[in-house]
Amino acid sequence: MNAAVIATTFGVVFLAELPDKTALASLVLATKYRARDVFLGASSGFAVQVVIALAAGKLLSLLPHRVLEAVVAGLFLLGAVLIYRHADQEEEDQREAQEAAEAAGPVSGNGNGTRRAILTSFTVITVAEFGDLTQIVTANLAAKYDWLQVGIGALVALWTVAALAILGGQALLRVVSLRLITRIAALAMASLAVVSLIAAIRG
Repeated sequence: MNAAVIATTFGVVFLAELPDKTALASLVLATKYRARDVFLGASSGFAVQVVIALAAGKLLSLLPHRVLEAVVAGLFLLGAVLIYRHADQEEEDQREAQEAAEAAGPVSGNGNGTRRAILTSFTVITVAEFGDLTQIVTANLAAKYDWLQVGIGALVALWTVAALAILGGQALLRVVSLRLITRIAALAMASLAVVSLIAAIRG
């Protein structure tokens, strides 16, 4: 088990997901449902999307080494540009997150309310995360490194962000600059793009 791969995956996915609309959606859902139910639904949705990303990464890994490195470099560079531009879209993302969770109703203490909360959270996160930047990043890393280690790092990162958003999202937004986080995430992805590009050139 390579702890460096897990740690790298965790760091990149965590930074990319923290200011993302899915984290904001978890925050919004937590204002309507019990935190436990939202986390169960959201974490299940994230798990589904990580599995899809790992499968995509496995397909990418079938490419010739030099082609693979070039493709991954391009995708990481694209990710860096997108997340850098994302810093100026925080208000829009908050509105999208609010709309995504609009179907959620009031908190209910019975079993039906619990099932609804879990299902709503699962659906919102699964739909919002499909084709998301963090899913692309996970696929890229899975194409280069051991899929299980990448999967562990990505899943723990996504669950951590969900927990932070659900339990202390509003307080976190008051003390953490999402703009700074997106800048750091963009720099991390640009660095990974450079590493992959060098590997592609060297063959």
